[in-house]
Amino acid sequence: MILEMKVPSPGESISEVEIATWLVQDGDYVEKDQAIAEVDSDKATLELPAEESGTITLKAEEGDVVEVGQVVCLIDTSASKPSGESEKTESSPKVEEKKEPTIQENKEEVKTTYASNTPSPAARKIIEEKNIDTATIKGTGKDGRITKDDVINAKPAMGTPAVSGSRNSTTKKLSSLRRKIAQRLVSVKNETAMLTTFNEVDMSEIFKLRSEYKDEFKSKHGVGLGFMSFFTKAVVRALQMYPDVNSMIDGENKITNDFYDISVAVSGPKGLMVPVVRNAENLTFRGVEQSIKDLAIKVRDGKITIDEMTGGTFTITNGGVFGSMLSTPIINPPQSAILGMHNIVERPVAVNGKVEIRPIMYVALSYDHRIIDGRESVGFLVAIKEAIENPREHLMNGEIKRALEL
Repeated sequence: MILEMKVPSPGESISEVEIATWLVQDGDYVEKDQAIAEVDSDKATLELPAEESGTITLKAEEGDVVEVGQVVCLIDTSASKPSGESEKTESSPKVEEKKEPTIQENKEEVKTTYASNTPSPAARKIIEEKNIDTATIKGTGKDGRITKDDVINAKPAMGTPAVSGSRNSTTKKLSSLRRKIAQRLVSVKNETAMLTTFNEVDMSEIFKLRSEYKDEFKSKHGVGLGFMSFFTKAVVRALQMYPDVNSMIDGENKITNDFYDISVAVSGPKGLMVPVVRNAENLTFRGVEQSIKDLAIKVRDGKITIDEMTGGTFTITNGGVFGSMLSTPIINPPQSAILGMHNIVERPVAVNGKVEIRPIMYVALSYDHRIIDGRESVGFLVAIKEAIENPREHLMNGEIKRALEL
């Protein structure tokens, strides 16, 4: 029986995918549920599993854009699994590949006498590119002719920079996901009135809390007490205070959400993914940390789904993990704002009239000025600063152990 394998729908609004990589070759025997290909949609890279066991015949090539429901391969389910290499036909005679004679072997040898230091065509091209004086080159070819190797080993003319090492380049088609990201980023710049406001946050209190409770937290819950849970809780609090930041434009309408689905930028093998922590307002510190950990593992292993990356109302991105000191993050449409976290550096700051060294992080809020005014954007970032600098009061209601479920 010949089974036609069609492209399944990876999610709503997705009508086509691109064959990124075939993980098997034409004629291979595949097992049921074995990953046979990686396909790119405009939102994620997903694996395509074999629907049945059998011998596969590929009907699409890598790089092909295929519609959902289109046949991409055939599986002959009646084929039996090969028992080993011994089953390969041994009686087939080995056909010796005929070697076509080269042009050099075909053409008659012509005896030619060259003037001393006359460059060959290949050598002449390099001489012109490097601006080399032929008088400085000693030809080692027949009758003193300058060869390509003679030019490569020659010294360049005075004042001309030496060129050495590999100068190769490769051209590779962008994946469907990367092309879609590029389109979205350009559209944000062109279609929104994006503006960025900055502030700095003293991380001292977060450091103290993590130092005091991280071991107990990890021992009880099995996840670390990181910065993301504090910032996620601080963002939810700030969004509740400034609901316009949790809104988005739909044509001539403004949609304001009363739930808080926080998108978290995660770097994976296929590029930057933005999975969503659903209803973050209902999660504890442990719940946020566990959700982010689970999503990050799925991104790393290529198991993240379309549904897990759509529907966010606000995004947090942390360039600090790569060493970024300051940046202007780009809004994740159709959202209206994004918070950028950065690296933590010990800096001298004035505290109660004295200079102290404190761990400081710069934070940035990029927002769509069409829907969010300066008062809301600045107030939102100040609310983040307040919550991070005094988490005991603003994020834990003074009950640290209860908030951390210890």
